[in-house]
Amino acid sequence: MGVRACETERAQEREGAHEDTRRTSRRVSELVEQGLVARGEMEALERVAERFSVAITPDLVDLVTPGDPNDPIAKQFLPSKRELRILPEERVDPIGDDPHTPVKGITHRYPDRLLLKPVHVCPAYCRFCFRREKVGPGSEVLSREELAAAIAYVRAHEEVWEVILSGGDPLILPPRKLAEITAALSAIPHVRVLRVHTRVPVMDPGRVDEAMIAALRVPDLTTYVVLHTNHPRELGPKAREACTRMVDAGIPMLSQTVLLRGVNADAETLKALFRELVVLRVKPYYLHHGDLAVGTGHFRTSIAEGQSILRELRQSLSGIAQPTYVLDIPGGYGKVPIGPGYLGPEGEDGRRTVEDPWGRRHVYPPGSEETGG
Repeated sequence: MGVRACETERAQEREGAHEDTRRTSRRVSELVEQGLVARGEMEALERVAERFSVAITPDLVDLVTPGDPNDPIAKQFLPSKRELRILPEERVDPIGDDPHTPVKGITHRYPDRLLLKPVHVCPAYCRFCFRREKVGPGSEVLSREELAAAIAYVRAHEEVWEVILSGGDPLILPPRKLAEITAALSAIPHVRVLRVHTRVPVMDPGRVDEAMIAALRVPDLTTYVVLHTNHPRELGPKAREACTRMVDAGIPMLSQTVLLRGVNADAETLKALFRELVVLRVKPYYLHHGDLAVGTGHFRTSIAEGQSILRELRQSLSGIAQPTYVLDIPGGYGKVPIGPGYLGPEGEDGRRTVEDPWGRRHVYPPGSEETGG
């Protein structure tokens, strides 16, 4: 990590300071000292850290059970030597951001919405991140001039109805900086919705204070916060309080989850997560199939496995707790739903076979012999 990059991230932490004065662990040696990774793996993990950013916040460390090889928090945030295995199909830009970047900080793949990425750092770094080659210490925050050019792009494109703040994690920004961005967007008449993608309520929940909420609630703009969370263990007391503060302030929340082998790739774990989110007034929105990010093959399931899990969820989980299972097609071609199908092809008589949640087949529309008519 370069000295200037390190100072930049620490300055951002100070400006968004809260009561917890413990520091984020950014070096493999720090993880060894805390007993989070084995000393014998230090050499391999240093090689991982040379390429992919490492950071874990004190709040996340509190959720880890040291010594548990199956701990779902450790698997998501602590580096693993398995990240050194690069598969042929994996890509530096797995979802195709680069071809759709007309100006720095903007990704415009869909006509009516775009991403605005003002910052490329996060409080902690997920080991499966699809932007793992682009985020982390040494990555740039948009300069004032670059941010102005990005906002000007949004202003010039009247078809843009929704702006999605992403990154990095936009809520790592100091509230005053975030407020400048939201105010600029609210002044653009055709922008009606702001969506903020974040892991801060899980990674660093103390940042979600009155100043942060005020920065998100601006006139003439409806704000949705989309929480990235993958396991019910992430929803500890502090994370729950952060979500409650947002929803109580009138900010609707959605969630997105990545299907991860060894973390949540089973129906019972996802059912517990999605139910708890609904209790917190957070609507499950997307379940992402794992992207082809470099060094993440050990996390990915097959699509068939994902569909099987979704079938189980359909049997026992309320509709309001079910997200859409999606694949972000490599190359920048967009997201598509890839959940299991229940409807068969239309026959010559105009009828179809439809499968119920328990696998039983029915004809639709039913014939007179089936309806009693």
